[in-house]
Amino acid sequence: MTDFLQLSFAGLALGALYALVALGFVIIYKATGVINFAQGGLVLLGGYLTYNVHHTWGVPFYLSIPVAMILCGMVGAAVERVVLRRMVGQPVFAVIMVTIGLLFVIEQVVTGTWGFNRLNMGDPWGIKKFTVGDVQLSVVNLWTIMLAALVMAGFFLFFRYSRLGVAMRATAFDQEAAIANGISARRVFALSWAIAGAVATLAGVMLASGGSGLSPEIEFVALLAFPAIILGGLDSPAGAVLGGVIIGLTQTLTAGYQPRYADWLGNGFSSVMPYVVMIVILLIRPYGLFGTKEVRRV
Repeated sequence: MTDFLQLSFAGLALGALYALVALGFVIIYKATGVINFAQGGLVLLGGYLTYNVHHTWGVPFYLSIPVAMILCGMVGAAVERVVLRRMVGQPVFAVIMVTIGLLFVIEQVVTGTWGFNRLNMGDPWGIKKFTVGDVQLSVVNLWTIMLAALVMAGFFLFFRYSRLGVAMRATAFDQEAAIANGISARRVFALSWAIAGAVATLAGVMLASGGSGLSPEIEFVALLAFPAIILGGLDSPAGAVLGGVIIGLTQTLTAGYQPRYADWLGNGFSSVMPYVVMIVILLIRPYGLFGTKEVRRV
């Protein structure tokens, strides 16, 4: 039972990370209808910007995170303004290919600026642990869950009660009607990229914290988070959260129990299991758990 609780806590923290990455995908998809494959690059850039603000500029760690979130959000808005806005009206496939190209560009800029060596984020949590009963819990995992919960609450309040949030919801629901009512679609698109960059920064920081270290490999978390996005539904923030938690728990519990009871599946099967779950769910609900079902008349 102790192993199960410990693995579940670690899985919940991993799911919170996946949820943060998935939210970046969802916010852009809801606004533009495009899957942004550059999100992994924004996660990478956000982590390195936080490192730079903290170590180079000498800003305290807790203040360096919001500063880096603002900077990465500005990068996201600039990318939308300079690159993506020129692709309005073009085939979706072409826009997706542009986001893939942006991923490689961001990766090259990051490695060219900071190099390939693993860097110490310098977070105050380190590898500290605390004990509840017989269960050892990591401090960084607790912070990850808490920060993810705050972000989810912030998303809910923003979309429900702020004017910009209502404008984004209206644009996502019916872009032409939103424009007819005086809502600037360009402003909404830029804001969606800015929010995606800010959330990606928080994900990058938490990925590199707790002794993990900061390295270019953290961008690949976007690939591991992809099942969570599809599972929850591409246009549902709540689905992104639930999908992230399901995938995180699935991956961690599989890593803990599969070598004991199904070692014939081979090493690393825990990285494959999220995709197995995704396939099973999509066979039952093709639009994900909370995705909007599209009905087309022929």
